Amino acid sequence: MNSNIAAIEQAFGKLYSIVQKLRAPDGCPWDREQTPETIRGNLIEEAYELVEAINEGNPEHIQEELGDMFLLPVMFAVMYDEEGAIQTTQVLNGITEKIIRRHPHVFGDAEANTPDEVVKQWNAIKVSQEGKREKTSMLDTVKRGLPPLERAYKIQQAAAKAGFDWQSADGAWEKMFEELSEAREACIKLECDTKNGNENNQAQLEEELGDLLFSLINVARKHHVDPSLALQRTIDKFSYRFHYVEQRMKEKGIPMEQSNLHIMDQFWEEAKH
Repeated sequence: MNSNIAAIEQAFGKLYSIVQKLRAPDGCPWDREQTPETIRGNLIEEAYELVEAINEGNPEHIQEELGDMFLLPVMFAVMYDEEGAIQTTQVLNGITEKIIRRHPHVFGDAEANTPDEVVKQWNAIKVSQEGKREKTSMLDTVKRGLPPLERAYKIQQAAAKAGFDWQSADGAWEKMFEELSEAREACIKLECDTKNGNENNQAQLEEELGDLLFSLINVARKHHVDPSLALQRTIDKFSYRFHYVEQRMKEKGIPMEQSNLHIMDQFWEEAKH
């Protein structure tokens, strides 16, 4: 076990030194030009790629994507080390101390025998020992910085824990159909108003479509489906089929345009099979 930890420490140190070399005056022009702001979006992208690899269950792909995920935090750490604002040793020591502090049932004498007890203890420590603001609502546990889809899902989960939920998935389905009808009505009204030179109902349509999306996420939750993962799977499926259509249209010398939609639909059906 200790030899494995030593190997991990050595590997991390080597990765860190390589990133430092890339950022050095005689390193890579692209890497030297990067800032935390320019690569922060890559962190989200790489996280989704890791999720995709985990879904596939391919160890080699997971290993590769894990490497990409390790690289980005190290790049951030090196950049902030260079500025002198944040030191990597402080970051690592800080998270280590926090994990030990919030797990007194592992590193101390406290008891927590179920996941719910662990979460309750975790939140209590944040308030009593770390001076965090006590949550006044169960929804306060959901980070505002999350992408809307993930935030909606977690807010619904938090509300459900408080008992604010349908007893079965039927209620969620009925609500979704209700919101679908209202969104369609708002869309028809907007189309009529636009023809008459009045476009003041765009905000109402946006609200109704938001309600529809929120209700659909609730349907997914009631069936124990993570909507982000479901959407990612569909995006991948659509991308594969669209690439197939592009390739077949190119082979036939047919331009990709609306007038040839019937041909593209034929190739789309081919891609499905």
